[in-house]
Amino acid sequence: MHRDVVIRAYRKMGIDLQKEVHEDMRKHFGIYPKIWGLTSTDKNIDHRRVPNLMVFFKRHGKVLPISKHAKDYLPGDIVCFNLGGATTHIGIMSTQKSEDQKRFLVVHNIGAGQVLEDCLFDFTIIGHYRYSK
Repeated sequence: MHRDVVIRAYRKMGIDLQKEVHEDMRKHFGIYPKIWGLTSTDKNIDHRRVPNLMVFFKRHGKVLPISKHAKDYLPGDIVCFNLGGATTHIGIMSTQKSEDQKRFLVVHNIGAGQVLEDCLFDFTIIGHYRYSK
């Protein structure tokens, strides 16, 4: 699964999230998930793993409530999903609205390239964050 959508969005804002995540993981490796059996950081992949990003955003961003109300999800918010089993995914809320104008669309990449979709409530939401530097 590609998580680079969020990384690219922050790069456009002048924030190198890949670097930020790597540096935080180097300093605080013990609090990051050990799901992959690593004993040290890997700057090439750490920022692409949703569980790592969730820890980073909890530490350095604002944790927002998870709700079933579209009005709670604003442009720029980061939303983490469970697609089933242990498969996680991440997207960023865009400024464009759904056809019915009730929700902002999600920018994400689930393997077929970056897309803009009305999929906010299609998956189980496991994290909701706001991050700025």
